[in-house]
Amino acid sequence: MGDAFDEGYPGDGELPVHPVELPAFFVDATTVTNAQFATFVKATGYRTEAEELGVSAVFHLAFDGDPADVSHQVAEVPWWLAVRGADWRHPEGPHSDVSKRANHPVVQVSWNDAEAYCAWAGKRLPTEAEWEFAARGGLAGARYAWGDELTPRGRHRCNIWQGDFPRTNSLEDGFLTTAPVKTFAPNDFGLYQSAGNVWEWTADWFAADYYASSPVADPRGPADGATRVMRGGSYLCHDSYCNRYRVAARSSNTPDSASGNIGFRCANDA
Repeated sequence: MGDAFDEGYPGDGELPVHPVELPAFFVDATTVTNAQFATFVKATGYRTEAEELGVSAVFHLAFDGDPADVSHQVAEVPWWLAVRGADWRHPEGPHSDVSKRANHPVVQVSWNDAEAYCAWAGKRLPTEAEWEFAARGGLAGARYAWGDELTPRGRHRCNIWQGDFPRTNSLEDGFLTTAPVKTFAPNDFGLYQSAGNVWEWTADWFAADYYASSPVADPRGPADGATRVMRGGSYLCHDSYCNRYRVAARSSNTPDSASGNIGFRCANDA
């Protein structure tokens, strides 16, 4: 587990590379889709944190609403807009909808929302170690889930940013925002899109220094923290800004955070 190429950001804590042993587990082949999340909401009446708050984060080029729907830009990352009416049904703003995106990953879901879905489905979020093992597809030490080249034989293998981030996306992979969950070929374990498309919540609290003291057997992250680990990168990742579509890459966010590029997949004990 970890970054065998030393290409990560120091603050992300991808080093040292270390051995991990895991008991058998199941993990879903895809991230949870809009159709699956809609079934959960219909069965339970659940309201996401973005719906309760009435505002959520939308990438500026994807925004679909009226100017008055923008509450503010995020100062440190001005390509993110705080948009009133953005939620899982309206991921780019109040004029957008997911009626024709049933097989796209659900987004605008917080860690807490993901936990609620998993509990209803009789599943759980994967630990960070489980996520990385599954995402690697058996390619120990590889940079990506399919090998060490980003575009082998010139073919795109994931949905990330192409062009000048955050101004111009050339759409070489075909997508500005999310792609259907089975758009690109799966890894050798049958997992689809463990790189790019949407960030995926994991069960663990985040600490940049955790790998230095992580146990070999079934590590489950620090006992507490301020943010939860996210893995896999998203459609906004680009080597000029967010080189986190590598399989070892780590990031995190507060458990109540939601945005247009965060989703999740479920796991379970064997």
